Amino acid sequence: MARQLEEQIVGRFPVGRRLRVLDVGMGRGAQALRLARAGHQVTGVEHDAAMIATARENLAGEPEGIRERMRIIEGQAGDTGVHFLPGSFDVVLCHGVLMHVEEPDALLAGVARMLAPGGLLSLLVRNGDAPAMRAGLSGDWAGALADLCTATATYGLKRLTSTLAGIGAPLHTWYGVRVFADTVADEAVPPSDLDALLSVEDRAGRTDPYRGVASLLHLCGVRG
Repeated sequence: MARQLEEQIVGRFPVGRRLRVLDVGMGRGAQALRLARAGHQVTGVEHDAAMIATARENLAGEPEGIRERMRIIEGQAGDTGVHFLPGSFDVVLCHGVLMHVEEPDALLAGVARMLAPGGLLSLLVRNGDAPAMRAGLSGDWAGALADLCTATATYGLKRLTSTLAGIGAPLHTWYGVRVFADTVADEAVPPSDLDALLSVEDRAGRTDPYRGVASLLHLCGVRG
């Protein structure tokens, strides 16, 4: 994700420009903090108290200049219209959020309104076009069969492409995330060849047909 996001930011904005970044549902703040370290002004919105505490703890260990560039707001992902004016940000991140809300299209339209013209919208969603991959690779045949029998792919690429066009932030490019390593437990010890693993995942995530069966999709739209 970090490699993909950096690629899009570097390719879209002038070198050295300090961007206004909004991270909706920032979690522990990994991406937000990385962007603040890069010199950008970052605002993170999160409702989970434990996540906020972790993000603030991580931020507290940073130099003063980085701490001053990042602020954390406690709130729901759908509250962006309450806190900010439309067009207030150059980059908006919404990673791992849409699959957890009742009205994802409304949330997506709301966060897109926060983008200035030419701004970048970065989404991370479950891949609705390959719902059985994780269960199948894990040997959960009953689960894989149930997923294969699912009537509709809620977050398929075609549906999201249409939605992004409809809210004025047409799809610019997309990647797959977790093509081969999705079944590895979050708490697993990193392998000795981690760099090789990341390189393979990075290459597969931008190469057909592999990116189409990734567990997650990273979609980048641009505000017209």
